[in-house]
Amino acid sequence: MNDELSHEDQFRLNVLLAQDVKAVRLDEGSLVLHALLGNGEEASMPLHPDCRADKYLRLAREALSGHALGSPGGYPVYLSRWTRHGQMESANLGQLLMIGEPEAVVAVVHSPALTDQLAEYAWWAMPTIEHARLMLMRQAVAKGRMGPVLTDFLVEHLPFLQEDHLAIMDTVAVLLYAGTLSAEQRDAIWRRGKRQNSYYVAFLESCPDDLPGADSRAFVDACVEILVRPDTQEVVSRTLNAIGRHFSGHPEPGDAARARLAEVGAKLADPVFSRSTAIGSLMRRKLEPVIAPILADLRSLA
Repeated sequence: MNDELSHEDQFRLNVLLAQDVKAVRLDEGSLVLHALLGNGEEASMPLHPDCRADKYLRLAREALSGHALGSPGGYPVYLSRWTRHGQMESANLGQLLMIGEPEAVVAVVHSPALTDQLAEYAWWAMPTIEHARLMLMRQAVAKGRMGPVLTDFLVEHLPFLQEDHLAIMDTVAVLLYAGTLSAEQRDAIWRRGKRQNSYYVAFLESCPDDLPGADSRAFVDACVEILVRPDTQEVVSRTLNAIGRHFSGHPEPGDAARARLAEVGAKLADPVFSRSTAIGSLMRRKLEPVIAPILADLRSLA
């Protein structure tokens, strides 16, 4: 069994790598190597395995790694842990995108040294919701050319998250943090909270004093909507924390309801959640003794 690429594939790969290659992606299903060139064009190279497909893909990655990193052993698996934590040197990030390893792309995406240009190449190599969120949290990316690209992608894919409430909250939180939403996009996401209140949560966390619309009761009304019918424990916990932070920052001497709301937090629900993994209607019944007085205080605020 051969331990090298076929002569034809090796020759064509050498010709390809002699160009200004910025990123490489291997399609394992169709056995095609795709390359992004510096001029923005793409090149494709079908592979012709003379052994098992999985082994041939490994050989292709070894050849790519030998060219980009000077290490024919491929992307070392043991590096994945610390590169995920952003410890890869910035000088090596570009080379990691040229070896066709998904884990190497993940390392680039997690790096604090990520630039707008590298984000463009990484996005071409592996365009996922998780990667869009991670990269948009970097100001260099959010304020660069890729900011609007990643923002539009996340906004368009929000409806497909459906019942994944944690992903909805995290995605909206990133979009608000990045500051890349247009006024129309921001308002549209807020309005989705009427149908699925987990959309509200990140707004309550990130910008409680700057919610869409001019209604001064928007924060209180959204909190009430969520707590009347929360879907998951995470939605409850994050909403309770947002309530406590908001009212502790807006004290009004002599207002007992506001004083009590300033003490609200996820800690109030922890005793219930520590004994139950329930969600939906069963969770709401178990939480009623905790939530009812909070709702009463919120509703008392005129």
